[in-house]
Amino acid sequence: MASTPPHCSITATTKPYQNHQYPQNHFKSHRNHHHNNNRNQPHPQKFSLSKPPPSYSNATKHTTAAASAASASSARAPISQTPAPFPSLAPDFSGRRSTRFVSKMHLGRPKTTVNTRHTSVAEEVLQLALLNGQTSLENVLVSFESKLCGSDDYTFLLRELGNRGEHEKAIKCFQFAVRRERRKNEQGKLASAMISILGRLGKVELAMGIFETALREGYGNTVYAFSALISAYGRSGYYDEAIKVFDSMKNYGLKPNSVTYNAVIDACGKGGVEFKRVVEIFDEMLSGGVQPDRITFNSLLAVCSRGGLWEAAMNLFSEMVNRGIDRDIFTYNTLLDAVCKGGQMDLAFDIMAEMPANVLPNVVTYSTMIDGYAKASRFNDALNLFNEMKFLGIGLDRVSYNTLLSIYAKLGRFEEALDICREMEGSGIRKDVVTYNALLGGYGKQGKYDEVRRLFDEMKAQRVSPNLLTYSTVIDVYSKGGLYEEAMDVFREFKRAGLKADVVLYSALIDALCKNGLVESAVSLLDEMTKEGIRPNVVTYNSIIDAFGRSTTSEGLSDTGQISELQTKTSSLVIERGIEADLTDGEDNRIIKIFGQLAAEKGDQAKKGCGVKQEILCILEVFQKMHELEIKPNVVTFSAILNACSRCDSFEDASMLLEELRLFDNQVYGVAHGLLMGYRENVWIQAQSLFDEVKSMDSSTASAFYNALTDMLWHFGQKRGAQLVVLEGKCRQVWENVWSNSCLDLHLMSSGAARAMVHAWLLNIRSVVFEGHELPKLLSILTGWGKHSKVIGDGALKRAVEALLTGMGAPFQLAKCNLGRFISNGPVVAAWLRESGTLKLLVLHDDRTHLENTRFQEISNLQTIPL
Repeated sequence: MASTPPHCSITATTKPYQNHQYPQNHFKSHRNHHHNNNRNQPHPQKFSLSKPPPSYSNATKHTTAAASAASASSARAPISQTPAPFPSLAPDFSGRRSTRFVSKMHLGRPKTTVNTRHTSVAEEVLQLALLNGQTSLENVLVSFESKLCGSDDYTFLLRELGNRGEHEKAIKCFQFAVRRERRKNEQGKLASAMISILGRLGKVELAMGIFETALREGYGNTVYAFSALISAYGRSGYYDEAIKVFDSMKNYGLKPNSVTYNAVIDACGKGGVEFKRVVEIFDEMLSGGVQPDRITFNSLLAVCSRGGLWEAAMNLFSEMVNRGIDRDIFTYNTLLDAVCKGGQMDLAFDIMAEMPANVLPNVVTYSTMIDGYAKASRFNDALNLFNEMKFLGIGLDRVSYNTLLSIYAKLGRFEEALDICREMEGSGIRKDVVTYNALLGGYGKQGKYDEVRRLFDEMKAQRVSPNLLTYSTVIDVYSKGGLYEEAMDVFREFKRAGLKADVVLYSALIDALCKNGLVESAVSLLDEMTKEGIRPNVVTYNSIIDAFGRSTTSEGLSDTGQISELQTKTSSLVIERGIEADLTDGEDNRIIKIFGQLAAEKGDQAKKGCGVKQEILCILEVFQKMHELEIKPNVVTFSAILNACSRCDSFEDASMLLEELRLFDNQVYGVAHGLLMGYRENVWIQAQSLFDEVKSMDSSTASAFYNALTDMLWHFGQKRGAQLVVLEGKCRQVWENVWSNSCLDLHLMSSGAARAMVHAWLLNIRSVVFEGHELPKLLSILTGWGKHSKVIGDGALKRAVEALLTGMGAPFQLAKCNLGRFISNGPVVAAWLRESGTLKLLVLHDDRTHLENTRFQEISNLQTIPL
């Protein structure tokens, strides 16, 4: 891989392990407008996780004495709420998920050194204990008993045996020491150490046994023993048990200390406890006069990280600064992870840029940022950071390699992805299940089914066991590619592996049903999913909502309109295999039959939809279930609802769906309904605020929302409103490089957005003509071939634009060498634009307008739009 200096770096100090100098940082000149506004906000005087975070720069510059910060915190109101971002439009709005765990960020973190006063005799005993078996250990301990110096030497032995995984020898040594020790407090120290060691080794049941024995015999009633058990439960993910032990301390008259609170907060973080509950524990800690330390805040940040609660994380970081608490690499990496998961990549960039003033970024820092950029579809930024890592000589770890490989796979740059695989294996890191999952997903999205099959076989040959995500990915790929028999075979293998379907697999199956127009079957499978105790997520529901109205079309079910006899026989065979499947689990039978149903639909192009009215009832039922389960919609949900509206046959049907949107989010409803009813002036300020939120999403998510809103408006005759929306999207660079004087690129737009943009572009070049300028010799309108079209050059977007141009009499023709490109000579188009009737054809109007729109119409009249 190339290791040339990146064009822009974000750090400016020298690494201790190299001679390279960080390139000069110019990030401050590229911050977006939103962040510049934030930098002028005053620094908050009280810590509150329910307020917007202060600017990062101000937080790092603001310092107070630790004593005064602690004093101020004692008067702080309890934090009982999670942050309240813009309704459903912040982290939830983006609908992201992450496969990274905060625990990985401990990489490179210096281990805490324990101050012990053990003797050299203890070290000698340790060597003998390691050389001898368990049966001889008792004799070794007896022979050295008189020389060992109490609990300090025994604690050393316990810890060192535990560090070497010799938990059975450690327990034997503990039992020997407790029998010899007569002082209860010393016995308690030994018990706490033993519980802690077993907890680190994941032997939580043994730890609980030690604790119960110590409690029963009168030396376990200490804060440290309870804290050690809480930590042991937390490390193994048993957060309910950890909280129960924490709550039981009061029954023994014990007051938790900072170690206890740190342990229970850490357990909550590892167990995925709701942030509100963790905040309650933190408030209790402060009200009890126990002062938090760096470990406390790092654990709280880890809770924020898991939920993408970037605002709360920023406030916690500011509170650390206020209290004068040092931040380590784990603090910064966890903060970055929370901010990246919240989709705030520009803010994350700022944080990383200022890290070197306190701590140098490491491989985990870069991996977190690269992963964040990748999930935001900002692949170039991710690759630039990778180049910077190479330039600085920072070695990649497994997570970095897999993230980078995933980026190349998503971009379809498989040669570079394979180069990363070779480099990864050359550095001694073998491909794991994450590596294969990334490649399988990448090849699948490109329709390279032979490569998917080869990779799936290869990973099993290499003894890399497929996991739930692997099977879900392969089944999803085959299902979307119409390879239902292959999907059925993979599902059978999945069941033989002893795995149980999860929300990802169910969502993939529901999505496959929906994309084939089988909405009722999808809703039925959704019911079965909930009966199995599997909670659907917003992705599951989005597939069903987005499927509304698609069942009347059969495009995409086969490569040609003719059905061969072989296809029909194959479909029948699949159905028979599903019916005759020797399965006892009803759930499995249901899924097998679904594949048979899908295969039948592929072999029968004359399939019938269930009817628009019936589908509306299905969608309304889906909305009701989302409300019952309190599943928050995201921008994809809103886009799906708007798309469903644009596929309604009547305005009344669309109004029914829009009313459901009101229950989810008043602002989105207000903008969509206001524009649809012609109240542009009244809602445009509200629309601007909504567009601000949408712009913070990744480009594909933002463009999908603009496309959906525009399609709905265009479909119901609000064409002028649709045009204003797409022009707003153009100004906000939702679609990059959309137009120039010579070319209009529509391939990322929906049909409604594209048609509205064609009118705007033609009006723009008309004004160029009437200003006396010549048009370029060749004008082009690009539509692409249609992302989901199975017939080359016959995409829905191309057809819509072609019909529009033909209807206006615009002198554009299809290029012979490019079936998704319309071309014309500049002089010919200029002559057409000068014709007296052309302007009337180009200016769009709304079917529904109101008098208050008159002034707005004058203000927003299309003039020459700066290019």
